[in-house]
Amino acid sequence: MGKVESPCVSQCKLKDEICQGCGRSRDEIKGWKSMKDKERKDVVEKASKRLKKLKKK
Repeated sequence: MGKVESPCVSQCKLKDEICQGCGRSRDEIKGWKSMKDKERKDVVEKASKRLKKLKKK
């Protein structure tokens, strides 16, 4: 497994503890650098699902 890149799109705006740009939670953003690749992959998948839900609203 290659290095998992951050989903950050440099449009940070938190609403209800979720970034409206990348879909990560505040805690996921804070902990990103210390996460292993498997954890990062899980976070990216969860963030993607959150963004889809946000865009439907």
